[in-house]
Amino acid sequence: MNVIRKTVPLPDGREIIIETGKLAKQADGAVMVTLGKTMLLATVCSAQEANPGTDFMPLSVDYKEKFSACGRFPGGFLRREGRPSDYEILISRLVDRALRPLFPDDYHAETFVNVTLYSADGVDAPDALAGLAASAALAVSDIPFGGPISEVRVARIDGEFVINPTMEQLQKADLELIVAATLDNIMMVEGEMKEVSEDVLLNAIKAAHEAIKPQCQVQLDMMEAAGKTEKRQYCHEDNDEDLRRDVREKTYQKAYDIAVSGNADKHCRTAAFEAIVEEYIAAIPEEEATDERKALIKRYYHDVEKDAMRRAILDEGKRLDGRKTNEIRPIWSEVDYLPATHGSAIFTRGETQSLSTVTLGTKLDEKIIDEALITGTDRFLLHYNFPPFSTGEARPSRGVGRREVGHGNLALRALKPVIPENYKYCIRVVSDILESNGSSSMATVCAGTLALMDAGVPISKPVSGIAMGLISENKGKNYAVLSDILGDEDHLGDMDFKVTGTRDGITATQMDIKVDGLSYEILENALRQAHEGRMHILGKITETIAEPRADLKPHVPRIEVITIPKEFIGAVIGPQGKIIQGIQAETGATISIEEEGEVGIVEIAAANRDSIEAALEKVRRITAMPEAGKVYSSTVKSVMPYGVFVEFMPGKEGLLHISEIDYNKYATIEETGLKEGDTFDVKLIEIDKSGKYRLSSRVLKEAPEGWVEPAPRPKSDDRHRGKRERRSDNRDKTRGQHDRR
Repeated sequence: MNVIRKTVPLPDGREIIIETGKLAKQADGAVMVTLGKTMLLATVCSAQEANPGTDFMPLSVDYKEKFSACGRFPGGFLRREGRPSDYEILISRLVDRALRPLFPDDYHAETFVNVTLYSADGVDAPDALAGLAASAALAVSDIPFGGPISEVRVARIDGEFVINPTMEQLQKADLELIVAATLDNIMMVEGEMKEVSEDVLLNAIKAAHEAIKPQCQVQLDMMEAAGKTEKRQYCHEDNDEDLRRDVREKTYQKAYDIAVSGNADKHCRTAAFEAIVEEYIAAIPEEEATDERKALIKRYYHDVEKDAMRRAILDEGKRLDGRKTNEIRPIWSEVDYLPATHGSAIFTRGETQSLSTVTLGTKLDEKIIDEALITGTDRFLLHYNFPPFSTGEARPSRGVGRREVGHGNLALRALKPVIPENYKYCIRVVSDILESNGSSSMATVCAGTLALMDAGVPISKPVSGIAMGLISENKGKNYAVLSDILGDEDHLGDMDFKVTGTRDGITATQMDIKVDGLSYEILENALRQAHEGRMHILGKITETIAEPRADLKPHVPRIEVITIPKEFIGAVIGPQGKIIQGIQAETGATISIEEEGEVGIVEIAAANRDSIEAALEKVRRITAMPEAGKVYSSTVKSVMPYGVFVEFMPGKEGLLHISEIDYNKYATIEETGLKEGDTFDVKLIEIDKSGKYRLSSRVLKEAPEGWVEPAPRPKSDDRHRGKRERRSDNRDKTRGQHDRR
């Protein structure tokens, strides 16, 4: 084995170890990355040839966590890892977005990157190492790649930036970002924060980049040590330069005229662009109009269309729909559109539209998280749906894809900071995109804010979001920052930078860079321009509804939350859940109990107040402590010769002595006529030192004339004392007789 091992120090003294040459040697590239007890194996394999007709980069990135990594069994019937969790999909996307722009434009071989967590102790977060592992595997392979890159997590804790904080440290952070970069350029940013300023965000990105640089340099050293500085030769495209020039000469001006025409209708503009290339194809001789040649023409025309759009913006400041670079598309919104939901809103910006709903539920509606390193529940959910009809596509919908998971997660991170802590309701926001032409995730944030306020959820502040774009040339020396980008400006541009926040600061961000040479000056200008756009959109939102409704809608289930002593949890639940099930059946309420420290949190929900009050009363009776001097309704549970045992509180029984039943003097218990199931009031006279209850129903009745209260029965201690005294007297008498003898 030719094992190569390198270390990268972190600012706090911890070390990342990168090793290759020991495992998975038949892959094109493989490395094991270790931090503490966290170990990830990254492998990469790429086909030698591209599939015929492929004109894009078919890259697949999969991040997977083994449950055995932390000594756990997977859930489910099969007890084995199954489909990727949302968390694994999100990490896969983070790595993919950082790697994809750095493959050569003409490299079209199928490429598979797999990153697997094999060991973890829950101290160091493995997701922050996945990008480094994937890039290092590419570095020690012969696959053409414009890296290396690395990813780090940066968090602000107590005002200081910490690189790759532990999972415990992360709980104290008010800013948390994953940043990917090369030695020279930022490639990707994603994270959430608690209303921080643009300057703080920019400084966090800079701090992350400084930590990334040595990690990239170590990969270059490994590449040289492994002898992989020369990458494989390939030819995945057949080009015809004469045809390329001819397509440009005959189509560029026509495409440029459409680009500067300011046509705001997406479908009309798309049809006009397509008509140009169709006209060109129709003009070529029939014998030359092969499928291969048509595909080549369309590829060359795509480059023409891209160049025309970019030149229109850079040279004349004209965008495809006629807006200025900092102009926001027209906005309209509406709340309470769906009367039967708990909250609903429509948000429309240009040709992008979200219909969002809010549903409020109980603890039983929480999402259960059961992943390798993360377990627990989540009370705030946001789901994003992107059906094909939103872009006019005639194709079936095949369920939720990685894009939907990623966009939904960004919107969730944007809104999470304004959800009140310990809110008694579980919240589910669903955003259905009905139209899309750029930045549907930001429309989700805006529609979600409106729907939450319509539902009466007391969010601390409204949140808005905007997507920024970039057109640049000469490594950023000439550039234009675009506010509220269109779909084409995202596809043909150099940056997609999404920023969300309140009036007081940023709550989430996501940035993808597609070009080298993005300076911090450009980033700073983009953030300033994004702030202006966010404030404009926020003003439009608050025109529709300025603050959350004062109360929930009438059809929303009401919830009451009470705490009970920990020792009463079992009494409320009952054997095999019979008590709690009985309460729910009798009252129509839904009850859930969670142990938290030394108390039990009881959540009672129902559609009407009467059901809640009835359930509350039953729970309180079970958990109440008996009080001497208080009158209780009791039920006879058993009949004994000397009295009856009655249940005067749920789970609380005491003896009602035959002498305490009423003012009659009964010789036998049968004379009382009492039987099991009889109910009547009793008074708790006393709770003795042993915890026994002294009950009486006689004291609640009127005494007959001439009644004389009998002397009280001696307490058990008095009886025992009398016996002890008599025994002592007997001993004294015996001793005296002995002495006389």
